[in-house]
Amino acid sequence: MRRLLPVLMLLLPMAALADAVHLRIQGSNTIGAALLPALVQGQLWAQQATAIEQSPGAQANETVINARDSQGQPLRIDIAAHGSSTGFSALGSGEADLAAASRPISDAEARQLKALGDLRAASAEQVIGLDGVAVIVHPDNPLPQLTTRQLAQVFSGQVQRWEQLGVAGGAIHLYARDDRSGTFETFKALVLEPHHGELASNAQRFEASDELAERVSADRQGIGFSSLAAVHGAKVLAVAEGDAPAMLPERALVASEDYPLSRRLYFYLPANAKPQAKALAEFAQSPAGQSIVAAQGFVSQQVNALAVAPQSDMPPRYRNLAQQAQRLSVNFRFQEGSANLDNKALRDVQRVADYLRQAGKLQSKAVLVGFGDPKETPGRAALLSRLRAQAVRRELARNGVEVLEVTGMGDELPVAGNDLEQGRLRNRRVEVWVY
Repeated sequence: MRRLLPVLMLLLPMAALADAVHLRIQGSNTIGAALLPALVQGQLWAQQATAIEQSPGAQANETVINARDSQGQPLRIDIAAHGSSTGFSALGSGEADLAAASRPISDAEARQLKALGDLRAASAEQVIGLDGVAVIVHPDNPLPQLTTRQLAQVFSGQVQRWEQLGVAGGAIHLYARDDRSGTFETFKALVLEPHHGELASNAQRFEASDELAERVSADRQGIGFSSLAAVHGAKVLAVAEGDAPAMLPERALVASEDYPLSRRLYFYLPANAKPQAKALAEFAQSPAGQSIVAAQGFVSQQVNALAVAPQSDMPPRYRNLAQQAQRLSVNFRFQEGSANLDNKALRDVQRVADYLRQAGKLQSKAVLVGFGDPKETPGRAALLSRLRAQAVRRELARNGVEVLEVTGMGDELPVAGNDLEQGRLRNRRVEVWVY
């Protein structure tokens, strides 16, 4: 019996671990490095959990969080942040209960994971925050901005010296995220592929944005791209797409998704998701969760009213709005090839309604302004932009909002070029203005 006692003592912690509520999350390093642990801890505090401890996992970019729930039962959350694609792979193999991604699921991934349900359904695909892919250089670099075409030329190796961009500096050193990264997938989709470029073979690759930004900040000849939350001491360049003005990844421009390299941060849940996974996703969507998103350097989805300075080149109707009203920080966007609101917009309807309710402006205080891309038929762009605004009006009405006015401005005031489909999609939007 005495010999059995040490063995039993060793087995007790293993038995406790087996009975622990266990949540496994894999995917994006952008989300998993700091934001995801902060969200997990925030949710645990909200649930009155105790003994919350965070420790490194077995490998770099992995985290383990242990706690006890309000009933004293053990909880364990494992986070592996090796890139967005690894999250979808882990969902498919049953090694993850929730995938974190800094890019949307691809068609191929959605097909491969169809046994888990429709991962593009609103309940499965949840936008938990916004980010801008920031183009960064050394703090002493005098270059102010680049177009997406110039970025494609630089990162594909067609432009190899800073002098070709109008500044001194010699050879350009390229820094990029690795192939598993959602940040790289976003940059590839928004910059390289539209201009038929591939990343140059001499680019230095990184699993983590933090390390990449540190290297660029120390290299006077360096240029890279990272999450907005991981810029640190590097200089951020403004980015222009097509004929649209160059924009910095300022929070207001990322919140409205007008910044050319804006992106969404996602949780993906299978149809039979664990209650703990559903609870974490709901917490991330809540005001408390969105406050954590902002505190971690990303852009929250909480609605704010912003003053817009009137400009002489604005259309008269729009300039009057800028003089008399404020623009809300959210833009409504639509499913590709459809007048139906996308998953983020469906959540934003509730956020806008809550904001107007708290501000006492549910009745005849909001104006919806629709925009679109050019069409060959005269007047069609204006008609389609108004129809998009009407679709938003119907959804808001279901939430008790009576809109004062709906207008369609067609292809005026583009935020992106219309040469490429991605630009046309970004120009199809509905703004909300409030008196």
